[in-house]
Amino acid sequence: MRTTPAALLLVLALAGCAGGPLPSGAGEPTPASLEEGRPVTVADVVDGDTMDVRYPDGSTERVRLLGVDSPEVGGRVTPAEFEGVPDTEAGRAWLREWGTRASEFARQELDGETVRVVTDPASDVRGDYGRLLVYVRHDGANFNRRLLETGHARLYDAQFSRRPAFEAAETEAQAAGVGVWGFDGIPDTEADADLAVVEIHADAAGDDNENLDDEYVVFENAGDGPLDLSGWQVGDEAGHTYVFPDGFTLPAGQRVRLRTGDGTDTDADLYWRRNGAVWNNDGDTVTVRTADGRVVVERSYG
Repeated sequence: MRTTPAALLLVLALAGCAGGPLPSGAGEPTPASLEEGRPVTVADVVDGDTMDVRYPDGSTERVRLLGVDSPEVGGRVTPAEFEGVPDTEAGRAWLREWGTRASEFARQELDGETVRVVTDPASDVRGDYGRLLVYVRHDGANFNRRLLETGHARLYDAQFSRRPAFEAAETEAQAAGVGVWGFDGIPDTEADADLAVVEIHADAAGDDNENLDDEYVVFENAGDGPLDLSGWQVGDEAGHTYVFPDGFTLPAGQRVRLRTGDGTDTDADLYWRRNGAVWNNDGDTVTVRTADGRVVVERSYG
């Protein structure tokens, strides 16, 4: 729905307000903020398309990402909304899985990060539940659109100015079978790949939750050629998901260590950047999937 004339007048009337973000309930963004956005910290990721943000003055607000819709987590899913996903138990399980992955993807990328939230003058400022409808800009990129590009969400049928670009991103992801669009009737079919899990170091020295860099999994490219891991996911039995960064390629015969903690990624070490341990010391399963959801390898221990 478009912003009503009355709502637009309210926005314009606020143009003389002091700069800076407004706390929830104190009014709507000024025209300047529509263009520049407002700096916030992501305090909590609720799911793939919803999060709680904290303004510099300490106030918090729940926001909804504009123009996108990720599958529900732990609730009712609607296969009819996702082209190519059948209304069967397998299809619903597929959507629930991708709802979890979308949440983990958003959490991995945004949790604790400083971002800018930007409203759209072509859209309502708030949705049906009173949540601020926003684009999230992180590291200069539109995170809403990135969800579409990686297949973690579908296009939401609404009026907003960036809709043509969002439609193109969804169409490209669908054509490539990326993410949620990769359902082929057998979600757990293993893909042909030469990636191997060669070491699982689940029990870090000391307190696992305080020595996260010493909890890791080592992968090896056992093939004869380079292996592009862009968008591939590593997961455990609890549903935690790590996504390999775009452009990461593992040369033939080389290994990479995925550490649970925080650090600077290199060719030999990648960092999950979690604030707590992932791998259970008494047993777990490492599962790696391609970007379209096919299982590459599963290795259990314990």
